[in-house]
Amino acid sequence: MKLNITIDGKTYEVEVEAVEPEAPAHLRGWMTGPAANVRVPAAPTPKSAGTRKKPVDEAKVLRSPVSGIVVKVAAQVGQTLQTGDVLLVLEAMKMETNITAPRPGKIGAIPVHEGDSVQSGEVVMEFE
Repeated sequence: MKLNITIDGKTYEVEVEAVEPEAPAHLRGWMTGPAANVRVPAAPTPKSAGTRKKPVDEAKVLRSPVSGIVVKVAAQVGQTLQTGDVLLVLEAMKMETNITAPRPGKIGAIPVHEGDSVQSGEVVMEFE
């Protein structure tokens, strides 16, 4: 197939060849017309039962309410907290969100660091 393409006021005649690979076997029955260029993602690898961690005590963890980047870790392991103390700051969609202590307590571990990407629901703080 020949096409005319104009770039910066100059017209070029180009020849284009359409290459249509054969569709995967599981898609051939319902497709009509020429085969489409279909990419089938690889199936995710299931995690084996041996690599699972012990169940988490939800009363002793703080999960991220949003997906984002850790901008600042304002708390330290061993620090005693009061309800509302700022623990860390996340940036999500160009907005900063303060993550605060839900109750009084003491920090046992901080599994994230500044610059880390976190997903919604990921543990960002562990309490003693």
